[in-house]
Amino acid sequence: MPIISTAGLARTFQTKNGPVEAVRGIDLTVRPGEIIGFLGPNGAGKTTTLRMLTTLLPPTGGAATVAGFDLEREPEAVRRKIGYVAQAGGVDPQISVREELVTQGRLYGLGRTAALDRAGELARDLGLVELLDRPCGALSGGQRRRLDIALGLIHRPKVLFLDEPTTGLDPGSRADLWDLIRSIRERHGTTVFLTTHYLDEADELSDRLIVVDRGVVVAEGTPSALKRAYAGSPDATLQDTFLAITGRGIAPGDATPVAV
Repeated sequence: MPIISTAGLARTFQTKNGPVEAVRGIDLTVRPGEIIGFLGPNGAGKTTTLRMLTTLLPPTGGAATVAGFDLEREPEAVRRKIGYVAQAGGVDPQISVREELVTQGRLYGLGRTAALDRAGELARDLGLVELLDRPCGALSGGQRRRLDIALGLIHRPKVLFLDEPTTGLDPGSRADLWDLIRSIRERHGTTVFLTTHYLDEADELSDRLIVVDRGVVVAEGTPSALKRAYAGSPDATLQDTFLAITGRGIAPGDATPVAV
């Protein structure tokens, strides 16, 4: 049974200039335990789709289930089964890492003892033990992202949504976070739904890629299969493959797709 399934998922925004179809009908299926790279140029509908799947934005058309629950009829049940790590995070810089984790656990219904135990478990798994009593505001960028992911995992979600998790990190911190994402899936069977503008990251981490453009899915498959189908060789770069699929590329070191 799919962990995520959508059929014609759509979102239209009403503006003063008339309706805008941000997502025109997304059809996708994600299997349990997959790491999915969800790619698309700016304006493709990627962020809107992610916001719908995480219950932050109601769809205006289509249907979807996440972790076995209907997105529209059972949004609270969906929220209990997913973790969401936004681009910017949202921790209190004044409180300690331990207190932030315990507070998040309590918000998900854990008792204080259970929340403390879970905070310690995640700290061991994610390399945060020596940071537990440090104020969140004193963390480095890589440490902060590890904490953000720990907060997303506090309630043992079936699906972890990561929105641009390594933006702004140095190469060493990015590599460490890649290892962490793999470990989360391997140790706990967690499904990871990853959005990123870094094509090397998508290539390195993803079991499958789903590419959206102009509000619909335009390609999906393993990185090697897409390279072979669209760029002519499994040894092609994902940059060339993305360009062949969408007509737009991503300049090296830039998170902004460029027309070519």
